Amino acid sequence: MMVTYIEALSAPMKNTGAIRLYGQDGFDGMRKASQLTARCLDALVDIVKPGVTTDAIDRFVLQYGLDHGALPATLNYRGYTKSSCTSINHVVCHGIPDNKPLKEGDIVNIDVTFVLDGWHGDSSRMYPVGEIKRSAERLLEVTYECLMRGIAAVRPGARTGSIGEAIQAYAEAERCSVVRDFCGHGIGRLFHDSPNILHYGRANEGPELREGMIFTIEPMINLGRPHVKVLSDGWTAVTRDRSLSAQYEHAVGVTATGCEIFTLSPAGLDRPGLPSR
Repeated sequence: MMVTYIEALSAPMKNTGAIRLYGQDGFDGMRKASQLTARCLDALVDIVKPGVTTDAIDRFVLQYGLDHGALPATLNYRGYTKSSCTSINHVVCHGIPDNKPLKEGDIVNIDVTFVLDGWHGDSSRMYPVGEIKRSAERLLEVTYECLMRGIAAVRPGARTGSIGEAIQAYAEAERCSVVRDFCGHGIGRLFHDSPNILHYGRANEGPELREGMIFTIEPMINLGRPHVKVLSDGWTAVTRDRSLSAQYEHAVGVTATGCEIFTLSPAGLDRPGLPSR
């Protein structure tokens, strides 16, 4: 497969299949947008609790963005009418916020992307709702570890397949499965760009990682089988066997020696196993 790399400044504002390489300005822009997203996700720790609706969470996300000069990328994206995605229990991704209250024992992924000065800060985390079962807690721990092992594989000269191999090997060793229907993606001034970042595969597959690439890693891990289906709303993806699913997502940039994680929580709240407040 022929892969084209292009300096981001000279690339058109659409996904052409070429992989953009960003300079210092791009990394600076991504830091600012990503840290705004991370701070919003931090603020949600105190909001996610039994009885709160995902619509209320969504309204908070919108207002948080507006208060800081940013807009949610999902709002009116391809007809999507909400400012975030809220995926509960067996919902794998793209859950649509609604007026149903969260229940004790639920787990919910909240996915937020703020556009600040033209840059997209994209991240998601899992939130336990009150006390959760040990099986759910373990799934969160495994999924977070999958994300961090995928990130640890990022360095110039490696291939994107090394990210997927690290994630798949750990998930399957822990008797979980990796969703194959969705993937990470290039990001920057575009919401979704090249390359696709698969969360399974082999280290010698996929495009070579080069300094200046920016993309998301966002593994979706199931307690049961990997198969999913999309509901009639055209967005909500659920596990076919109704097993629990979890996801963590960071936006990263490839550096000369490894990578920078743009969306790290400034308060260290992006890891599972934190005491509920």
